[in-house]
Amino acid sequence: MTKLIIAALAGLLVASGPARAHPHVWVTVKSAVVYAPDGSITGVRHAWTFDDMFSAFATQGLESKQKGVFTREELAPLAKVNVDSLKEYDYFTYAKTNGKKTPFVDPVDYHLDYDSKETVLTLHFLLPLKTPVKAQTLDLDVYDPTYFVDFALAKTDPVALAGAPAACKLTLGKPQEMSRDLARRLLEIPADQQIPADSYGAQFANKIAVKCP
Repeated sequence: MTKLIIAALAGLLVASGPARAHPHVWVTVKSAVVYAPDGSITGVRHAWTFDDMFSAFATQGLESKQKGVFTREELAPLAKVNVDSLKEYDYFTYAKTNGKKTPFVDPVDYHLDYDSKETVLTLHFLLPLKTPVKAQTLDLDVYDPTYFVDFALAKTDPVALAGAPAACKLTLGKPQEMSRDLARRLLEIPADQQIPADSYGAQFANKIAVKCP
């Protein structure tokens, strides 16, 4: 067995045999931009659903009272590994308010859920801004710079504004479709070699933009 460090969830996946071509993990994203009563942005709440293959690897060997079913409590240690590991990768979430880079602090309110019907894991966490800010513009990108993990917005209600002033407007920008030439170049990268940061991943960023009066 060879331990494969996943960019999204380092230390979670234990697999045998060669890895697939980039990307290796697929994540469906639902997010909410969270506002305080005074209209300031306080953070972003994420719900990331991992593909069934990764979910199977991540839960392999975990003890549960019922076979094939995992409670939130049983998944709690795994959830902690997730959020601790994601810090190194800036939680794959990059924000600018009023055109200026805006940092986050460590996640809170995190947990994992397991859908036994779809056999997938979903990681929930709130990513607070270091300092809440009243902003006319928020630009939020969700992506892995090395394109080890492919993030895609959910098809239904992918992003919400939680408690935002009524006049705020939300727009979404989905990643470009992969060209045949880019797919070929990605296939040529050895499975055990990481793509250099920002060489490909930014092309597949999910873009969330909010404008307020």
